[in-house]
Amino acid sequence: MRKLAYLLLLLVSTITVQAQMMKNPAVWTTKIEKESDTEYTITWNGVVDEGWHLYSQFTSEGGALPLAFTYNNLEGNYVLNGPTTESETVKEYNDIFEVDETYFVGPITLVQKITLTNPETSNIQVEMEYQVCEEVCISQSNLFVYDLKTLASKEVANFEEFELGNKAEASSEIKAGDSSSKDAIESNKKQENRGLFTIFILSFFSGFAALLTPCVFPMIPMTVSFFTKQSKTRAKGIKNAIIYGVSIILIYVILGTIVTALFGADSLNALSTNVYFNIIFFLLLVVFATSFLGAFEIMLPNSWANKVDSQADRGGLIGIVFMALALAIVSFSCTGPIVGTLLVEAASKGGLAPVIGMLGFSLALALPFMLFAMFPGWLNSMPKSGGWLNTVKVSLGFLELALAFKFLSNADLVLQAHYLEREVFLAIWIAIFGAWALYLFGKIKLPHDSPSDNISVGRLFMALLVSIFTIYMVPGLWGAPLKIISGFPPPLTYAESPYGVGGGKGGSNSGATLGELPDGAKLGAHDIVAFTDYEKGLAYAKSINKPVLLDFTGFACVNCRKMEDYVWSDPAVLSILKNEVVLISLYVDDPKKLPESEQYISDTSGKKVKTIGNKWSDFQMKHYHANAQPYYIILDTDESRLSDAVGYMPDVEEYKTWLKTGISKHK
Repeated sequence: MRKLAYLLLLLVSTITVQAQMMKNPAVWTTKIEKESDTEYTITWNGVVDEGWHLYSQFTSEGGALPLAFTYNNLEGNYVLNGPTTESETVKEYNDIFEVDETYFVGPITLVQKITLTNPETSNIQVEMEYQVCEEVCISQSNLFVYDLKTLASKEVANFEEFELGNKAEASSEIKAGDSSSKDAIESNKKQENRGLFTIFILSFFSGFAALLTPCVFPMIPMTVSFFTKQSKTRAKGIKNAIIYGVSIILIYVILGTIVTALFGADSLNALSTNVYFNIIFFLLLVVFATSFLGAFEIMLPNSWANKVDSQADRGGLIGIVFMALALAIVSFSCTGPIVGTLLVEAASKGGLAPVIGMLGFSLALALPFMLFAMFPGWLNSMPKSGGWLNTVKVSLGFLELALAFKFLSNADLVLQAHYLEREVFLAIWIAIFGAWALYLFGKIKLPHDSPSDNISVGRLFMALLVSIFTIYMVPGLWGAPLKIISGFPPPLTYAESPYGVGGGKGGSNSGATLGELPDGAKLGAHDIVAFTDYEKGLAYAKSINKPVLLDFTGFACVNCRKMEDYVWSDPAVLSILKNEVVLISLYVDDPKKLPESEQYISDTSGKKVKTIGNKWSDFQMKHYHANAQPYYIILDTDESRLSDAVGYMPDVEEYKTWLKTGISKHK
């Protein structure tokens, strides 16, 4: 039973590899050396990321997959001189598989000697298959090609017959991985960095919002007073305040680290398109919102706070650290829902996002405590506690409730259930923000509000701002694009009236009507003719001799919708997309099952590909060494690349230049 549970966990873990870039824990360099007219030596040098294990050819059956080599030598042009020799390995018992597993330690060196039997042999092709494991297991396949005339070595991107010929590199040793995969990795890194920066900024402002809640704000003067009285000198007070602030930051960063460690840094992003997790997140945020609106409070056990408080009385460094922990526990009823929301959003991004999110949040939370402790005179300019703090808390509740429906919309989009189409989503948001505006105007009272006959000027301006935003969304019910919130509501095409109430197919360049569409095509965003099947789209591109714009996208991909709403809608870009390329949009989260005869085991992940989304995700990973969306490539009709791949590119001029540059190379 333990084996079965572990195998199920292994299968689930294997497929959850990367949302911004495909994880590649093992990097190889290779070379071939000529020993005599017929004798050659191939050497592979590998480096595996710390914490990962790559398994030997000789590991026991029943455990992890062993390293294996396949030689494309059907004609018998050469023979292998003994087995491939390996560098240092260790053997360790796996109590789940109940076998001894053998894996490499440190840098890996593999050596294979070959003797030619046919002197006319021009190249040698070797496929290397292996599995690397940490918290997840990843199966990899690499194809290496060696030119015997130039002694050049190269890893090939796809597993097809390959002749180096005159294209061989002059160098006798080439790092495994072609330029296209490097471009893909570089593009994905840029996207990942942008995503982490966005998470940090949002978390930072969320930290300030948490600061302005009834549980946290009143603690600022109390804390500053404590440090002022306990410190004999001003320098000592400043030092203690800094330690206190750093302790707050460490507590929340450790929380983010724990979330990353529990779920795995490279598997969290799978949550963003998982139907069940999106529904769970929706319910969780509704609970958080209900708490902020005043129905109940989410609190940690009082015994925790009492124990921590007793430790804080000890004084010194330990006491200050426990004071910071006490702040986190006592203020949990206000900060908990914000922290929970941030962790949910960050977890769906994957990687280090939870850690970065908690760093931004805690930095904003800790800074005021440190600054006011350093400059106690500033306390005189602080606004006094009062009913306005509850207004901030309730406002956060309305925002939490609105965000909750984004997660429910993700689930509906992935399922293509059409329960929460664009008009319904916007109606919900209009109701939520409209109620928020009425609350700010004082027309709605909630449980913890203070009695008041008037509202402040600041609250009035906030009410007007929320009202303007609410009114702005109303035309969206009749088909307005609503670019300010692009990516949050479902796309225009996912609606009861895709062209607006009473509208038709807009634009003079619509390109085709439903009756004129080629086989396998549909009208996509802005009436662009789009194929959702690669082979049919490629065949159509060949028939009309136009290059292909390959678009890896997803139903629940926010940045994909932003690109369509902000960039593709530009008249110049739209004209190019409708008239100069054939668009193939492959949805990597499409849950529809493939026919049984078309299901297969992926060479890339080792997982059975069962759905259309699995198929296109595997296609992207295998051919382009990436698993991020959006992801754009321009191909010629012979499937050769006309441009470097790009990801999220919100600059219209930059994207237009990229399109024109690639199209200009079309044969």
